[in-house]
Amino acid sequence: MDAKQIEGDLALDQTYIAEADIQARLRELAAEIARDYEGEDLLLVGVLRGAVMVMADLARALDRDVEMDWMAVSSYGSGTTSSGVVRILKDLDSDLTGRHVLIVEDIIDSGLTLSWLTTNLRSRKPASVEICTLLRKPEALKMVVDVKYVGFDIPNAFVVGYGLDYDERYRNLRDIATLAPHVYA
Repeated sequence: MDAKQIEGDLALDQTYIAEADIQARLRELAAEIARDYEGEDLLLVGVLRGAVMVMADLARALDRDVEMDWMAVSSYGSGTTSSGVVRILKDLDSDLTGRHVLIVEDIIDSGLTLSWLTTNLRSRKPASVEICTLLRKPEALKMVVDVKYVGFDIPNAFVVGYGLDYDERYRNLRDIATLAPHVYA
């Protein structure tokens, strides 16, 4: 689904980041990651469900072989802000012992979930744990989270598309768009 298909959708405010800009930035991040992990085995850990698009396109942009695994955690419930209580809904299938792990996220807002997740993964004795996120909201951060690879810093607005949803809608939007405030107010 592209922006032209949603022009009449009153729930969406405007296109914030176009698909072409997302793809270009992911190629840049992939080049950085490939340089940083040259000669190392790398495990990409995607955080379901939002990171599916980011993970797929980032992995395809890498010019090397990588292994992928998925984890599902939740701290949102049905609202638009984090509850701060994290639950594992699906754990990894891979053993992390001695491995270089790159967590791939769609967005970091409060940082609460990601802070918990990095602590959890580091307890599994990997060689390293780093974070790659497409979007980060510096104004919304409540926890300091060391993020090695950031696609875009954005303001504290509710965005959807490219894996990000509102009530399970808009994940398949190719662009990132802002959600109209009346929808979630």
